[in-house]
Amino acid sequence: MTKMYDAAIIGAGIVGSALFRELGKYQLKTVLVEKENDVALGASRANSAIVHAGYDPPAGTMLARFNVEGNRLYPELCRQLSVPFKQNGSLIAAICDEDLATLRQLFENGTKNGVEGLEIVDAETVRRLEPNLNDSIRGALLAPTGGIVGAYEMTTALAESGVINGGELRLNAEVVKIEKFDKDGAPLGSVEDGALGKPGGFFRLTFADGTTLDARFIVNAAGLYSDAVQQLIGRKRFEVRPRKGEYYILDRRQGELTTRTIFMCPSKLGKGVLVSPTVHGNLLVGPDAQDGGEKDDTATSRGGLGFVREASALLCDKIDFRDSIRNFAGIRALPDGKDFIIERDPDVAGLVNLAGIKSPGLTSAPAIARFAVELLAECGLELTENPEFNPNRSEIRFVELSDAEKAELTRRDPRFGRVICRCEQITEGEIVEAIRRPVGARTLDGVKRRCRPGCGRCQGGFCGPRVLDILARELGVPRESVEKDRVGSYILTGKTKEPRD
Repeated sequence: MTKMYDAAIIGAGIVGSALFRELGKYQLKTVLVEKENDVALGASRANSAIVHAGYDPPAGTMLARFNVEGNRLYPELCRQLSVPFKQNGSLIAAICDEDLATLRQLFENGTKNGVEGLEIVDAETVRRLEPNLNDSIRGALLAPTGGIVGAYEMTTALAESGVINGGELRLNAEVVKIEKFDKDGAPLGSVEDGALGKPGGFFRLTFADGTTLDARFIVNAAGLYSDAVQQLIGRKRFEVRPRKGEYYILDRRQGELTTRTIFMCPSKLGKGVLVSPTVHGNLLVGPDAQDGGEKDDTATSRGGLGFVREASALLCDKIDFRDSIRNFAGIRALPDGKDFIIERDPDVAGLVNLAGIKSPGLTSAPAIARFAVELLAECGLELTENPEFNPNRSEIRFVELSDAEKAELTRRDPRFGRVICRCEQITEGEIVEAIRRPVGARTLDGVKRRCRPGCGRCQGGFCGPRVLDILARELGVPRESVEKDRVGSYILTGKTKEPRD
């Protein structure tokens, strides 16, 4: 017999994972399903990791509302979840006279949106606040509530919180079919005859491997593929297009060039190239904006990275790109309209769409999750508070401990005394914890996203084989079956033959 859930969330990115945690506050049977072999493998792992202040989205839009609300939720949420976060503030730089006029518009728009502390500062103040920026910058909009966060750490922590509070996570679960039945299990009609618009009944999700699950309500948070998921059962309501952006990550030696996130004035293609420290001490530069590609095309290019270098030089010409340790590309989910698509599907009762969550989606996710709970309640989901809800999780970051704390932890567990990643000073104890957690790592990159071995200057050249050995040991599998990232990305293919005499 197929198991029945109260709510099924499709897509384990930042939005789906935030809702998964939010539903843990209630006495519900909730499941989060994801087609990949880990959470945060879409846009949630490859982005600018910026918690936007909210001055940019047009006043009165969902983008503006949830941006500002989400920004206010981040400090406490990250504290509860033990996620790295820093409210370092933002500067939106004016490079020309036209930009100065744009700053005034952004200030007025941000004020309407309820952003606190906005201030237009002159060129002299810019040089005092950020002495490494170019002297040619004419002024800036200062947004002190802007921040930076560990984006995939946040997504993983939210999903883990959902599991801790009674939810179920299913990975490698690509939804290929959605049907709706009445309460007695009889198939309902189609969108065309209006049968799917009647409240009640339940949905059946069929996965690529042929397995199924039933849920009274479903939430479509499938990111770039949310349009395809919606059309598995509903009338086509929207389209989601990909926009690719390429980035540089530079060594920690470049990480102190700026203390704040430095933006260009926004254009029709987005917020433009930024220069920002990361929560881990590196420098992030990017992205560009490329439309018209494939949804799974995350390749970097000479042209895209060249544009990023040239554009960033207008903000700071002191960046030494010889200290680049990594390039990557992320894909943003652009809706065919100008706002987020957050709705009760008008044709399918019990289906909620959270789609087209472009920037500032990372910032907005906690607020979107709260609103999605309200939408589910309007659909008929009964909400009874969970008295055992635990908002907290903890995580050990050995390098951040005092000497006394390190000594005591190592005495209790000697694995914390063995440094595996020299660049980031990550210990065996931290890697083992990342594997054993409720939403534990199963791949080399899964470990990397959770506790950072391989994120340093050598990019795993030293620690990679050691992490592979730990994964094989902890999972009880042969070394040849350990994957780097997605399904099929094996690192080892077998043992070499013994040499002949």
